[in-house]
Amino acid sequence: MTEPRLRDVQCLTARGLHRMAYWEWGDAANPRVVVCVHGLSRQGRDFDVLARALSADFRVVCPDVVGRGRSDWLPDPMLYQVPTYVADMVTLLARLDVPSVHWVGTSMGGLIGMALAASPDTPIARLVLNDVGPAIQASAIARIATYLGQPKHWDTVDQAADELRQISPGAGALPRERWLELTRPMLVADGAGYKLHYDPAIAEPVRAFTPEMAAVGEAMLWHGYDHTRCPTLLLRGAESDLLTAATAQAMTQRGPKAQLREFAGVGHAPLLVEPEQVAAVKEFLLAP
Repeated sequence: MTEPRLRDVQCLTARGLHRMAYWEWGDAANPRVVVCVHGLSRQGRDFDVLARALSADFRVVCPDVVGRGRSDWLPDPMLYQVPTYVADMVTLLARLDVPSVHWVGTSMGGLIGMALAASPDTPIARLVLNDVGPAIQASAIARIATYLGQPKHWDTVDQAADELRQISPGAGALPRERWLELTRPMLVADGAGYKLHYDPAIAEPVRAFTPEMAAVGEAMLWHGYDHTRCPTLLLRGAESDLLTAATAQAMTQRGPKAQLREFAGVGHAPLLVEPEQVAAVKEFLLAP
């Protein structure tokens, strides 16, 4: 299969129902499922390369987290936070109707996976955390906040690709065509040109984030990580400004004692399109 199926599921918050879209690869009847969840400002088509590589062995499901891609926008911006996303993913997992799944989470998607993996009777059998852990560098959040939610308009896909490449210094040296492939799903039509695919209001909880909130959140995340028992693979860009080398090493010694793979020449976050990155995930998920 070269293209995924687009499906959706109804989810619930205190403000009512919303629709979450997801992209599905592979045999829809395959009980072996991998759920791939993207980062803060991205969308499910980020995983096209990885999903194609996994789809012969797994049913691969890549949601557009609410507020992004083909999913609905929420009426209250302050609902754009991890508890909402976790609740949505529980609804999605119920729709998939399998007893367990493997989870691949990039950045925000990893935080959602950590919350689920730490829950009693978790459905997550194996966990891949892509450049994220319990301790998140405040400087990285500040960097992301400088561009997240800013109004943008481009006349062409090439213009958009150039600017998105500039604000993604950690992506590594990708060929131009690969970067264009990653850029196209990030855009929607805007008059004669293009704008970003997400609700600009996803930035509001990020801008409201305080050091005190960060400290409480880190303590909670470490507590959950220490109670996680499923096999865990931690991927890190060697130049990441969000996941430090010290935090990554601590994650190999605490909780599930994650296996650690670092990728040279990459920052936050590995895009899982390079052969070495795809192979690391595939080998971990298929290991006995």
